[in-house]
Amino acid sequence: MDKKPAPVNIVWLMLVLIAVVTAAYTGKMEATVTAFMESAKSAVNLAIGLIGFMAFWLGLTKVAEQGGLTRAIARGIRPLMVRLFPQVPEDHPAMSAMIMNFAANALGMGNAATPLGIKAMVELDSLNKEKGTATNAMCLFLAINTSNIALFPGGVIAIRSAAGASNPSAIIPSSFLATLCSTITAICMAKYFEWRAQRDETVIKPGPGQPQEPDEQSAGTDNSKKELVPPGIIGKTIIYAAIAAFAGAIVYRMITVESQAAFLKELYSFWLLPMLMGFFLIYGYLKGVRVYEAATEGAKDGFQTAVRIIPFLVAILVAIGMFRASGAFDFLVAVLNPLTSRIGLPAEALPVALMRPLSGSGSFGIMSDIVSQNPDSFVSTLVSTMQGSTETTFYVLAVYFGAVGIKNTRHALPAALTADTVGVLASVGICRLMF
Repeated sequence: MDKKPAPVNIVWLMLVLIAVVTAAYTGKMEATVTAFMESAKSAVNLAIGLIGFMAFWLGLTKVAEQGGLTRAIARGIRPLMVRLFPQVPEDHPAMSAMIMNFAANALGMGNAATPLGIKAMVELDSLNKEKGTATNAMCLFLAINTSNIALFPGGVIAIRSAAGASNPSAIIPSSFLATLCSTITAICMAKYFEWRAQRDETVIKPGPGQPQEPDEQSAGTDNSKKELVPPGIIGKTIIYAAIAAFAGAIVYRMITVESQAAFLKELYSFWLLPMLMGFFLIYGYLKGVRVYEAATEGAKDGFQTAVRIIPFLVAILVAIGMFRASGAFDFLVAVLNPLTSRIGLPAEALPVALMRPLSGSGSFGIMSDIVSQNPDSFVSTLVSTMQGSTETTFYVLAVYFGAVGIKNTRHALPAALTADTVGVLASVGICRLMF
């Protein structure tokens, strides 16, 4: 593996140094120090807030794993995944975890995607021969994750709807096309860096008489399958009755709500997550999984993982907070504006493009303000597309790699940032064509 410092080291150092120097010239040193303390506090609070959610979701994935759901999902797109991740055995738990993470991101379910992505990173680290250094598979997974194809950017659509946009969902096609471009770029860049580094990683294939770690995990799964005891007639009857009652509730809500559009908004915004939770639990129960025991077992891993990411979150969020408070971010926007305006990126949209990789809440706030002022303008549509088609790269890098103690991130950051850039440029071009 590479012995030279990872790009994230240089980026993090430059964010801090530029913030301090800029604050000295702008007279914002007090604000920068305040941002340092507040960002450190908010990073810990954020990590603590993640503990409960991550523990619960990793518990659900444990139920799905023991019930065989993750293997069933992985089989559907296994041919593509095997080609993208040749270093990962096709039956390894990392495959299904990555697939489920991509699916959650595509549906705009960021809260569910985070624990699933951490689960995938933990599984990928089980194949890592050099702990603390990202493998090719980890780098590619993170790059795809930060540029993941968006099928339904629900949060952005909700903001547009609340602001009174005539067609809040108009950004769905543009977001999909922009993320398609960025995802293809992420894959190409990650593969290019692999090729340039001339890494000859061997595909792990279980052979007779050579039990590998995947064999042990598969064997453990097989043993657990033998111990599964599906419920009897009474248990199944109760489950099917609950499903029928829920289906009736859906019909009831369709009839009683003001309009079909209002029901669909309610369904996506509030119902989808509980439906997914219920599906995992019902599937596992019908397969004979002891759902409570499996959920608590997975929750233990989630709790430990959430605690491990605190130092990484503190380091990243403090640097970003200082960079913004010092005035360096505003200066960067002013410097780049003459260049970006030539490629059709309006000055009003530039802060969203620059803020998105650094802070999801910051870019969301800027986007929301622009949309509220004129929800049907071109700038509003453009920033909505950018918000829905890019990811908070530094946050994802800190959380996912921090969960497994990766310090040398190798080419993950350059590949992800390149994909972010292409996503922004694609958003501009596609919005110019479509709107």
